[in-house]
Amino acid sequence: MENLPIFQCVGLRNINPQKPACIFLDDSGAETPVTLADIYTNTNRMAGLLAQNNIGKGDRFVLLMRNHPEFLYALFAAVSTGAVAVPVDPRSKGKKLAFQINNTQSKGILVSGDFLPSLDEVAADIRGARVLGVLADPGQDTGAYPLLGDALASMSPETPASQVPLDLAAPAQIIHTSGTTGDPKGVVLKADRFMISGMLGSVVFQYQPDDILYTGLSLTHGNAQSVSVIPALALGLTAVVSRRFTKSKLWDICRKHGCTSFSLLGGMMSGIYNEPPRPNDAENPVRRVISAGTPRAIWESFEKRFNVRIHEWYGAVEGGLAHNPPGTGPVGSFGKAPAGLIEMKIVDENDQEAPPGTRGELVSRMAAGETRVDYFGKEKESRDKTRGGWLRSGDICHQDENGFFYFDFRKGGGLRRQGDFIQPDFVERVIGEEKSVSEVSVYGVPAASGAPGESDLVAAVAPFPGGAIDVAGIRAACAAALDRNSVPTWLQIVDEIPKTVSEKALDRVLREGFSPDATNVVRL
Repeated sequence: MENLPIFQCVGLRNINPQKPACIFLDDSGAETPVTLADIYTNTNRMAGLLAQNNIGKGDRFVLLMRNHPEFLYALFAAVSTGAVAVPVDPRSKGKKLAFQINNTQSKGILVSGDFLPSLDEVAADIRGARVLGVLADPGQDTGAYPLLGDALASMSPETPASQVPLDLAAPAQIIHTSGTTGDPKGVVLKADRFMISGMLGSVVFQYQPDDILYTGLSLTHGNAQSVSVIPALALGLTAVVSRRFTKSKLWDICRKHGCTSFSLLGGMMSGIYNEPPRPNDAENPVRRVISAGTPRAIWESFEKRFNVRIHEWYGAVEGGLAHNPPGTGPVGSFGKAPAGLIEMKIVDENDQEAPPGTRGELVSRMAAGETRVDYFGKEKESRDKTRGGWLRSGDICHQDENGFFYFDFRKGGGLRRQGDFIQPDFVERVIGEEKSVSEVSVYGVPAASGAPGESDLVAAVAPFPGGAIDVAGIRAACAAALDRNSVPTWLQIVDEIPKTVSEKALDRVLREGFSPDATNVVRL
């Protein structure tokens, strides 16, 4: 087993074949434990399947599925064969789905049966990629497509002839950016990213031997891999992985499986906080929440209500890293970059370092070695991203006098109203605490006044299943808790808030569906 490249990559030692590395949960909560022995044999089988389909060193193949064990086997088989896995947000449809397949010039596709209709819809637009196997539901008709389970069962569980020596500098994945403003870009990640993710578990997140990690984030996103699954594998821990994130089931899952830590992104935390309070909210085994983007407005209340500590951090698939362990930095800050590993600073439009308290773009570089980003097929964009040797994040942030960093807004996305900058997270907290609201996202549309750079605020809200939005209740809550400039002009009532694979609200989609005259829009 020691010769499996992914085990070598993360530095796994003293292998216990029957040690559960992951426990996968389907939507009903049914469990599929995956041991190290399972990873070994099934990764070998998947590598054999890739070789049988002439997918080898440098060739790309797409993973279009939610969190299944087969996703991991395919991801790790890429490291074994030198091929490049292309995880695609399975919610992608139409042109966006076809774009990601064609953009990477992928030769093959592994798809779960629930997303086969999405693939069939764009079949005529796909160039050169064919379905290698369908992870089918029981009794599902997959037509002429091969069943992935049958294909893997026919492969040898032993080391395949196609296995190549581990090369940490070789491309292993292409993960597309969220594409919130246009076509996503494919970020090429080398095999050493797995090694780095393994180190994060001990160096940054400081997981302990008795930790059990949980994630409901999609494995197609770097967070689930780098915060939960890969660190668990590297440190000999167990990761509990849901097929999808469900805020109403989160605490029950953690209690049942004894999870001591889980990972969240900012929008997810607001959704959890908006759930109706329960008497046992604080009675859970979770010690720390690894969060990227905790809304300042609910940070302390969240910790108190659920009896947890928040370990805030910052990172992007392209690079950059900072963190704020519990009790280290101020509430609201994502901390500092790890000393000796990464340098970070805030710069103005002329690339001059901004003084404390002044907003500017967050840039970073490796303390040693080259700072580089590779967007697949986009050399100019890759060079521009690291102009002058610094990675340009596109995030507007500031530092305090003690060097702690704070996120303000995405470049080009600040909300300003009558000269005041608006804090969307605070507005979202006030509206989210109204008992009829399940989810809320505050965004801006061009001000009706026509003032340059000014926005009118829109609060998109979704009710709980079977419920209805109490407009009067929201209006009263806003009037009582918000200053006049922070009260949204419009309330946009939707069934659910559309999100990216990283659980960020898709403001673009909400804007496209917004009109002051729409039947689901009311004035506050």
